[in-house]
Amino acid sequence: MNKDEFKVKGEELLSKVKEILHEGNCRKIVIKDDKGNTFIEIPLSIGVVGTVFAPVLAAVGAIAALASNFTIEVIKKDDEQEKKS
Repeated sequence: MNKDEFKVKGEELLSKVKEILHEGNCRKIVIKDDKGNTFIEIPLSIGVVGTVFAPVLAAVGAIAALASNFTIEVIKKDDEQEKKS
């Protein structure tokens, strides 16, 4: 499992999540506050696009107002797993 973490300010949260979704190579996004408390876990699957993400993005926007610093943990698709499928 490949995992990346990004530290962002509250006002940057929504745009960074949109950017990660646009890249399309992640399995799950976890948003945590600066103390490590998980706010939301967003599981992503192949073929889920468009309007399905609208409520998720609205929730991310609401979360951004709750704290000033966040960590976005991105769990990416494992290339070896993809090749075996």
